[in-house]
Amino acid sequence: MAESMDDRDDELSRLVRDRATRYRAGPALESSIRAELALQAASVRPQRPAPAGRWPGWSLMGIGFACGLAVSVALHFWIGRGATADQLEAELVDSHVRALMVSHLTDVASTDQHTVKPWFQGRVDYSPPVKDLAAEGYPLIGGRLDYIEGRAVAALIYRRHGHFINLFVWPGPPVGTRETSSRQGYNVMRWASGGMTYAAVSDLNDQELGVFATLLRQ
Repeated sequence: MAESMDDRDDELSRLVRDRATRYRAGPALESSIRAELALQAASVRPQRPAPAGRWPGWSLMGIGFACGLAVSVALHFWIGRGATADQLEAELVDSHVRALMVSHLTDVASTDQHTVKPWFQGRVDYSPPVKDLAAEGYPLIGGRLDYIEGRAVAALIYRRHGHFINLFVWPGPPVGTRETSSRQGYNVMRWASGGMTYAAVSDLNDQELGVFATLLRQ
């Protein structure tokens, strides 16, 4: 009986190896993992030192957090060393699509730039420029907090004839030199101005998205 059970276990293992479908984690999952680890790191509180001569006791939660922090540091190192324009654009498009799929385009819904801009105070460590382009046919509809390149960033939402534009803004120089690209049916435009990196993502045609970018640069 024992041998037959072992045989069945071996056969089941063989079937799983041969026929089970394997999936490769995409940028969206990676982004979600980084966000979760960053939130864990932000919640760290200083621990009281253990008395001399005693080995500090580690709970399972402490061990889990230490492992998570190590992974977060490793990811941050990899991002800083190996990030490319292609990886960044994949992350930008994933964030744009995710916001559309879950109907979470805005955390603050307003067409008033003087309402949207102050909302980011205390949520990001910089003040994103916010322009009202309604007169030019690109009305502002709000903003939200997003997570790009391992940090919280401001996302400003505009609309053009039923098409939504996610404008991501964060400090620093852009990754790579490519300014215009297309991925999964979405156009991506990136540029730098005033010490900020801008990235506009939309299914809007590249001509009208280019006009939008030009208006923002003025």
